[in-house]
Amino acid sequence: MAKHTAQIEWHCGDQPFLSNQYSRAHTWTFDGGLSMPASSSPHVVPLPWSDASAVDPEEAFVAALSSCHMLWFLSVALENGFAVASYKDQAEGMMGKNEQGRLAVTRVTLRPHVQFSGPNHPDSTELEAMHHQAHEKCFIANSVTTAITCEPSMS
Repeated sequence: MAKHTAQIEWHCGDQPFLSNQYSRAHTWTFDGGLSMPASSSPHVVPLPWSDASAVDPEEAFVAALSSCHMLWFLSVALENGFAVASYKDQAEGMMGKNEQGRLAVTRVTLRPHVQFSGPNHPDSTELEAMHHQAHEKCFIANSVTTAITCEPSMS
């Protein structure tokens, strides 16, 4: 099976760590070489100790679910002979308490809007079935216990 890696790097520098007044900003570097700024969410750790312009783990989790679903949807659409012109998702993750009473991303809602080109366009039943199939194939969705719903639309 494939191995996927990420390097997470943070440095305290001269910040007062023991007083809890240190930056949570850090860097994610992926196996392909891309580096990006990351931080705790300002919803979890207040500013200025978070970096609101950086990606936080909760956003990355939602984005990973959405991206995986999209990639599988494109594959399923191709298998069914439908040409996808564009795909845009307004994915949303909600924090709450899980069954053990701990904070978790308890629900993710995907809202993909798909535009098709060419003569063949799926009807609403076919669209729903393709999204269901994409969800079933998504490696990330298969790896989590979070409730994931999909509210697709097309034009």
